[in-house]
Amino acid sequence: MSQNPDKLHSSEERLSGLEDGQEENSDNPDQSVRKRIRQSAPGSHRDDTPKSSPARPVSIEELMETAKGVTNMALAHEIVVNGDFQIKPAELPEHSLEKKVRDIVHKAFWDCLEAQLKEDPPTYDHAIKLLGEIKENLLSFLLPGHTRLRNQITEVLDLDLIKQEAENGALDISKLVKFVIGMMGTLCAPARDEEIKKLNDIHEIVPLFRAIFSVLDLMKMDMANFAVSSIRPKLMQQSAEYERKKFQEFLEKQPNSLDLVTKWLQEAADDLAKLGHETLPPHSNDGATGGASTLCFTAVQNQAYLKLLKWDHVNRPFPETVLMDQTRFLEIQLELEQLLLVGTVLLVTFSAAGPALVDVPGFAEKIKTIVKVLLTGTHLPSFNLKESLATIGEKVCAEVNSCLSQHGFTPFSAERETVLKGQIQAVANPDNTICRLIDSRIQKFLENYLASSHQKTLPAIPGGLGPIQRELEEVAAKGVLGT
Repeated sequence: MSQNPDKLHSSEERLSGLEDGQEENSDNPDQSVRKRIRQSAPGSHRDDTPKSSPARPVSIEELMETAKGVTNMALAHEIVVNGDFQIKPAELPEHSLEKKVRDIVHKAFWDCLEAQLKEDPPTYDHAIKLLGEIKENLLSFLLPGHTRLRNQITEVLDLDLIKQEAENGALDISKLVKFVIGMMGTLCAPARDEEIKKLNDIHEIVPLFRAIFSVLDLMKMDMANFAVSSIRPKLMQQSAEYERKKFQEFLEKQPNSLDLVTKWLQEAADDLAKLGHETLPPHSNDGATGGASTLCFTAVQNQAYLKLLKWDHVNRPFPETVLMDQTRFLEIQLELEQLLLVGTVLLVTFSAAGPALVDVPGFAEKIKTIVKVLLTGTHLPSFNLKESLATIGEKVCAEVNSCLSQHGFTPFSAERETVLKGQIQAVANPDNTICRLIDSRIQKFLENYLASSHQKTLPAIPGGLGPIQRELEEVAAKGVLGT
């Protein structure tokens, strides 16, 4: 039912460098899906692109400027959409070549520093360079009003004076390091107090330098995340206009840069026309507001979003203006496909069990938990839906009979069990009548949700979706829908 994310063809080459620089450093739910999208085959699918506007040559300067603009827009968009966005340290794979090279280089540097400090007399070239970097880091944490702290750091970590002391054999590294640790304790967030205390327990200079730089990196991330949280409200106010302006700039530089969006929206309008919805007047202008035109624009937009929840990520490139949210739409699509299976199995089960068990406290939730657990990983290539549904049939029948017996009802006969198991296994067929019914009702709920997105109350849940109401509302409430 769902596409294998391992085979996804990325559209990102249309917006060069879309998420570079934030991929490994941002806290993103389910990053494995994002990586599978980014690492997929690089086909551009140009054959599917409308040829309405001929491409023009693009200079290297324009390309670089566009890439920078898209990267900035992608970062701003991520901060706005992802309320949990945080910058985190890049963690290299344990046995990767990059990690091995980095470890070798770092070890060589620290070994060289240790060798210099063990010389008689000690050589402080590397140590002084490190103190200079520490000084720059400490100064970067200061606000304009921190004049006293700035003067302190500048005075104590005066590199010219430190070099003179080293040349005359009067340099006291331990004293400088003690000052650095104290200043770090003054400037760090309360969450880093424990790391600062640990620094005081290290007495060897080289391990202490290493630990200081490690804590400084954490402090820099704390500052960056504080800045992100500070600018988020302002970005949320201006994000829509900012992105509209950026895409307008791209369109002016490359007239065919939004062809996929044009095709996507046209298909949504065509779908609505086939369904008998009201269409836009042939010569409506951009200034038209209110009335039928506004309703139609909104309907087309909502229909377009619904199409993204049924997107063929393997064979079709994603529209440019929503490309930054492709991962989120894929995640929602996979959730909905699992909810479709869960909802169908539950409807079949409760229809067979009758109204007596539906009202038994905890029974519906117990059956739902069993079904959800056994359907975990439906998007994986190794997942066998038929086998899982067969297991679900056995488990559900056992639970139904147990509950019927406990509450004084007659358990299912062998014939009724066989019928129920067969109905559950039939859910594997995409053309299953009940499955298609549940799917249409899920789509109707999401359509109603998008149409009432400016209202405080959620739309009524269609019949048959009661057991999965909470999960559906959680999916609908994800900010990517209608943003």
